Amino acid sequence: MNLYPVILSGGSGTRLWPLSREQYPKQLLALIGDDTMLQQTASRLDGFSGSLPVSAEPIVVCNEDYRFITAEQMRAIGRSGGRILLEPVGRNTAPALTLAALSVAREDGDGVLLVMPADHVVRDREAFHRAVAIGLEAAQGGAMVAFGIVPERAETGYGYIRSGSECSPGVCEVVAFVEKPDADTAAEYVASGDYLWNSGLFMVRASVWLKAIGHFNPAMLAACEASVDGAVRDIDFVRVGRGAFEACPSDSIDYAVMEKLAATPELGIAPRVVPMSVGWSDVGAWDALWALAEKDDTGNAARGDVVFEGTTDCLVHATSRMVACVGVDGLVVVETPDAVMVAHKDHTQDVKKIVSRLKADNRSQVYAHRKIHRPWGCYDSIDNGQRFQVKHIEVKPGAALSLQMHHHRAEHWIVVRGTAKVTRGDETFLLTENQSTYIPLGVTHRLENPGKLMLEMIEVQSGSYLGEDDIVRFEDTYGRK
Repeated sequence: MNLYPVILSGGSGTRLWPLSREQYPKQLLALIGDDTMLQQTASRLDGFSGSLPVSAEPIVVCNEDYRFITAEQMRAIGRSGGRILLEPVGRNTAPALTLAALSVAREDGDGVLLVMPADHVVRDREAFHRAVAIGLEAAQGGAMVAFGIVPERAETGYGYIRSGSECSPGVCEVVAFVEKPDADTAAEYVASGDYLWNSGLFMVRASVWLKAIGHFNPAMLAACEASVDGAVRDIDFVRVGRGAFEACPSDSIDYAVMEKLAATPELGIAPRVVPMSVGWSDVGAWDALWALAEKDDTGNAARGDVVFEGTTDCLVHATSRMVACVGVDGLVVVETPDAVMVAHKDHTQDVKKIVSRLKADNRSQVYAHRKIHRPWGCYDSIDNGQRFQVKHIEVKPGAALSLQMHHHRAEHWIVVRGTAKVTRGDETFLLTENQSTYIPLGVTHRLENPGKLMLEMIEVQSGSYLGEDDIVRFEDTYGRK
């Protein structure tokens, strides 16, 4: 039996807009430190020395829209070859855990699953390891274990777990799960000492979870089983059956199973909670990031090219330009190439209202950044206007774009760094720095990087329509044909 990290990477992080976008959510961002939140989560059990060996590769359940950047980030920290399970649609955390449990059960028989959202911060890794080791024995014995955070304040943004008597050292009974309280109720919870923040972290054997979900929601289990039966391997990914998963009921781990266990003792699955103080945060909004960040003597936290003058208690994140703040207090300023957001720290929860308005207007800034990541590299739309668009393109060593054609645009390519291998119609040739070529409208073409350095190019598109859906793919290394 092994301990399997299961990383749930399906959130959108709307309250961290404009840095977090629908196709590039907060778990893919480096908000605290140099590694992204996904990478930090995947490394969270490094050095763990509990009673079970940790599986070398975590199981990641994520949305197919950001599958390539997820795989790239996992490779960057040495986690290539893991199981990346792609959800064709979002169905909340209970189906995601069921997919992971079925994956383990069918390939390895059984194992303990440590369920971790990809968008949380844990500052004290050693304390986290101790908490996992404490809960591991209960999970191996057939319990379903939640991890509760010892509250630091009366927080109204989290759900709570009411803990009961201690069953074994560091492990308590679960009396009840309670919804997000109002301020007075939250203060009462904290004062009582009986309540913990619900972290969304769980630990359970694969077979035990499947037994529980089969009892409480057999339709969910059946839909997930059919999805796994129809799964196909696609490069780094496992694509579950779309039709079956779309028919799956949507529910959270809490609602689907955990809250019902105490009232169902005949099932033989005890709900347990491990209290812990590990420097945890779900980084739910910009004020939470300010609280976690390193600050100067006047309470300011900055990332990027930022200048403060007569400014206190501000968080400023500059991505592409210098940001200067003069004579302000308690603000959050987030600058990206295509959007700037300014909010008071007391109103950062309302950023999601801006996202809702932008989504209703179908604004592109909701869905993606100006810089778009692809399996072969990335491109940045640095300028555009009537009938033209200019892109900065980067192609990784050894990578290739699809063999493709456009109905409505022609392209001019200028190499500024590295070597490009160009297929244009029936001819193939190399371009080096300061050389260029022209791809006429309707001509089949492909761009490759045969070298060992990053290939950088400027692409100038011209034509009547410049949308990304004007791509006809004939061959593609990445299964996008």
